Amino acid sequence: MNKPPYPHPVIAREGWPFLAGIVVISVLVTIWSPGVSIIFWLLSLFVLQFFRDPARVAPDGELAVLSPADGRIVAVEEVRDPYASRDALKISVFMNVFNVHSNRAPVKGTVQTVEYFAGKFFNAALDKASLENERNAMVLRTPRGHVVTAVQVAGLIAKRILCYAKPGDEVYAGQRYGFIRFGSRVDVYLPPGSRPRVAIGDKVQATSTVLAELPADAPEKEV
Repeated sequence: MNKPPYPHPVIAREGWPFLAGIVVISVLVTIWSPGVSIIFWLLSLFVLQFFRDPARVAPDGELAVLSPADGRIVAVEEVRDPYASRDALKISVFMNVFNVHSNRAPVKGTVQTVEYFAGKFFNAALDKASLENERNAMVLRTPRGHVVTAVQVAGLIAKRILCYAKPGDEVYAGQRYGFIRFGSRVDVYLPPGSRPRVAIGDKVQATSTVLAELPADAPEKEV
C-alpha cells in the first residue's frame, strides 16, 4: 500500500474561517441564552464535520484510478470528453453535505490543462450538471501516457470551487488538489477500454476506493 506525504491538517484549511466564526457566535449566544445556543453549537458540529479532511492510504496499482471524492456513484457511462476531445468512460461521484469535500488526484501524472467554466447551480446529482453547472476541469497525463480528466462540478448550494493544481505540476495518485464548498460532484473521464470497478449507487471514498483500471495498451495521442 502506498502512503504518500500528507502535509495538511485533519480539518481542511478552507474551513478554518467558517469554523472560527460559528464557534465565536456560539460562545456569544451561550452567554446571552444557553438554551438558544444549542442550535449554534449543533451548527458548529456540522461545520466541523463538513470540513474534515482525513488522511487516506492509496492502494497499489499503476493502472488504478482512485476516487477523487467521497460520495455515491451516480454515473458510469461512455460519453465524449469535451475537455480532452476524445471518447471516454465517465464515472461520476456525487457528494452530499455530509461527505468529505476534499478532492484528490485520481492518478499519478502531469497536469496538462486546468480550465474553469462559469455556469449554473443545478442539483449535482443530475446528469445535466456535468456540462451546465459551474465547473473546473483538470486534464492529467499518466507516466504511461493515458489521459485522465477530473472535473469538479458545483452543486445546488456549492458557492466556490477551489483548485490548486496548475499546468506542468506533477501530482501523485491520491494527492489533495482542491475543495468544493457545500454539496457537489466530481466527474472522471477515462480512456476507452478502461474497466470500471464500481457501479451506480456504490459508496466510495477518496483515494482509498479504486473506480476503474486503465487499459494496458498503447497510450493516447497528446492533448
